[in-house]
Amino acid sequence: MPVPAQLTWGANHFTLKSGLGTGIQFDSDQDPAVRAAANRFLVRLARITGLKQPRPALTIRYGRVGEVKLGEDESYSLRVTPVGIALTSATSLGALRGLATLEQLLTHEKKSYYFPEVDITDQPRFPWRGLLIDAARHFMPVSVIKRNLDGMAAMKLNVLHWHLSDDQGFRVESKSLPRLQQVAAAGQYYSQAQVRVVVRYAAERGIRVVPEFDLPGHTTALIAAYPVLASNDSTYAPAQRWGVLNIAIDPTRETTYQLLDTLLTEMTTLFQDPYFHIGGDENNGQQWRRNPRIAEYMRANKMVKENGKFDTHALQTAFNRRILPLFTKQGKIMVGWDEIFGPDLPQEAVIQSWRGHKALYEAVKAGHQALLSNGYYIDLNYSAATHYLNDPLPADAPLTPEQQRRVLGGEATMWAEFADSTIIDSRIWPRAAAVAERLWSPATVRDVPDMYRRLASTSSELENLGLQHRRAPEQLLLQLAGQQNLASLTMLASVLEPVKEYKRHRQGFSYTTQTPLNRLVDAALPEAEAARQFGVNVNQLLQYVASPPAGKLPRNDQASLTLNTLRTTLLQWKANDARVQPLLTAEPFLREYAPLSTQLATLAVLGLERLRLLEKGEQPTAAWQAAALRQVEAAKAPAGQAELAIVESIRKLIAAK
Repeated sequence: MPVPAQLTWGANHFTLKSGLGTGIQFDSDQDPAVRAAANRFLVRLARITGLKQPRPALTIRYGRVGEVKLGEDESYSLRVTPVGIALTSATSLGALRGLATLEQLLTHEKKSYYFPEVDITDQPRFPWRGLLIDAARHFMPVSVIKRNLDGMAAMKLNVLHWHLSDDQGFRVESKSLPRLQQVAAAGQYYSQAQVRVVVRYAAERGIRVVPEFDLPGHTTALIAAYPVLASNDSTYAPAQRWGVLNIAIDPTRETTYQLLDTLLTEMTTLFQDPYFHIGGDENNGQQWRRNPRIAEYMRANKMVKENGKFDTHALQTAFNRRILPLFTKQGKIMVGWDEIFGPDLPQEAVIQSWRGHKALYEAVKAGHQALLSNGYYIDLNYSAATHYLNDPLPADAPLTPEQQRRVLGGEATMWAEFADSTIIDSRIWPRAAAVAERLWSPATVRDVPDMYRRLASTSSELENLGLQHRRAPEQLLLQLAGQQNLASLTMLASVLEPVKEYKRHRQGFSYTTQTPLNRLVDAALPEAEAARQFGVNVNQLLQYVASPPAGKLPRNDQASLTLNTLRTTLLQWKANDARVQPLLTAEPFLREYAPLSTQLATLAVLGLERLRLLEKGEQPTAAWQAAALRQVEAAKAPAGQAELAIVESIRKLIAAK
């Protein structure tokens, strides 16, 4: 994962007997990043297999040292035969991508480890394949960033979009403007030395780092440090709550641009990549309209709509045009969210669409390069399949070939209102791997069941790299339940998911930046695998029932196995309520989840009755079915910002004819 562009399996394999060594051949100066990656590969291989003293069997040959830049050649060819492995590429970046593929090919069978015989020719579909990590809402230590870079490299993602400022904090040390860390960071920021460490660590893995400093909105922390930037006379502290605060810097003062010139000149020197993100999102212009001086500025500069209302978007576009030269003189290309797009914005600015394909299409039609993030918001707790089937360039995209080439790719976005440094891995992985495949593999690769089959092993590989997407939720459950009650609470958590979209902001629990993320909703995974697999089995059973003669379960082993698997699962869920309720009701921090356990048991009873009827070939009465569906509807109600992930599958089972 991602699926290669071309792949041909052979019948044999290369067996590891005493390990695997490397013989690196190259046609130009050696890139130390390739040798380092090969050494990391060998270390992990030895740890997994237990084999020592590797023998030479892997040859890596690349034509030149690759640059970590947009559009660099990342193609490679990988051939595994019974006598050895050959990896060839035009650049060292391609060699890094090929090593990532090779590591995934390792197979364990009985007591043997081997690489299957295969010929692979591979290259990415899109040149920009990113992951946004928000370190502004919840600060993410360097160790968190590093292990996620390792996961990105394994999945062939090549851009870390590092969101470094927002209303809640400014997270990079400034030597020119020290109040940024003194006032706007609450002691949680990256030193400039740490930034350089991350940039170097990423580059060694073929990953670019694109920083984002949000302007002109999402700037409460920036204004708290430097009130001269404010659009009104209020004083601010870094925000302690979430949401769109509609606080923006003043774009009409020359002092604003003088300070930004100082800030951006310093920040641009820390990041090697030519692309630099200014944010630009979610500024409704409210403060600008309410300030008489700014209002007069808009009137004087004809920033008034035909209906007489102030055109604050025109003012933001003027702001973008003013700061664009600040980047240009530093050799940087400005990137912003789709709100920065407008008729007067120079074409060299790159547009990142979070609001939909329409904005993406409009941007490339106007001559801009563009990225898609809409549909890849992994913080919204949608399934891997939802993200997987979302394509930057669907088959019906109304674009010419030239316009399509301006679509650079996309980014998964991990906003961190409800993810701290402990649980963030579980919010990113393994679902981000599905986005990585969409951005790397051919557009025709869309088999969802096969994606999930491979995602399971991918998740294990990511864990071997040091990611904590499994361990951290398990540890949180242990803290909540204790060893004695761990099994019963884990079973309940296995069918819970955090509520979707932005509902967590609006369900009676008030969050601030200081709210600990240590409740059951935080241990629940964005996509509950037990619930998903239950849904797969329900769909399979209903396919059997729909086959002629419709309405009857066929008498075959596979149908019986599916039914018995469902019955066993439902019996476990039914029995679990009695075991877990004493814990839920006794502990104040778990009490809010007691109704979900009750509903789970209720749904299990309904499901068991429907299975009984299917096994007997009987149809449920209309009265029973109607009553059961009312109970299913009631089970949709969330509790503690979590919801039961099996509701829809139970509804399908009960409603089936």
